[in-house]
Amino acid sequence: MPQDDLHHRDPRQLAPATQRNREPILAVLRQVLPHQGLVLEVASGSGEHAVHFAGAFPDLSFQPSDPDPAALASIDAWARTSTLPNLRPAIRLDTMAPRWPVTQADAILCINMIHISPWAATEGLIRHAAELLPAGGPLYLYGPYRQHDVPLAASNAVFDDSLRRRNPKWGLRELEAVAELARAAGFGEPQVTPMPANNLSVVFRKL
Repeated sequence: MPQDDLHHRDPRQLAPATQRNREPILAVLRQVLPHQGLVLEVASGSGEHAVHFAGAFPDLSFQPSDPDPAALASIDAWARTSTLPNLRPAIRLDTMAPRWPVTQADAILCINMIHISPWAATEGLIRHAAELLPAGGPLYLYGPYRQHDVPLAASNAVFDDSLRRRNPKWGLRELEAVAELARAAGFGEPQVTPMPANNLSVVFRKL
């Protein structure tokens, strides 16, 4: 590829699932997020969710993050097209790192990460969220889960198998295991909302 094409290539990524799930997620977030403060989004991916939510909540500041340089470039490219004053530049954040580049947040969002990462990433997410959030602060998780006494949807079973084939450390997590991890870190019981395409919105609040 010529150097000029590389220089002018649009770094914005497109995540088709974002177009389908952002409005259902937004409906839940309207009941969950505080009226003011800082919302940290972990594993922001393409950045499309960050732009959409920042536009919907002008009184909140949104801090997108991701460990992947290509994702960071995409997030900032989407931000440039939106010119939203409450959307901060993306920062590199790995949930498994011993320290995060953020010291406080009033709410934390993590969408579609837990099943596409090692279990250690979930452990780091919940541990650091407990350190950053104030009492009552929400940790919002979205994605597919396994649940005790609830049959796994056929589409989720196929998805889970495909994830484990890609990486044995990936796969749908037991919601009960995530809830136990959260309880041990100082969160209350999860508030669970069924979502389209066999996903769940899961909200933990810091005690």
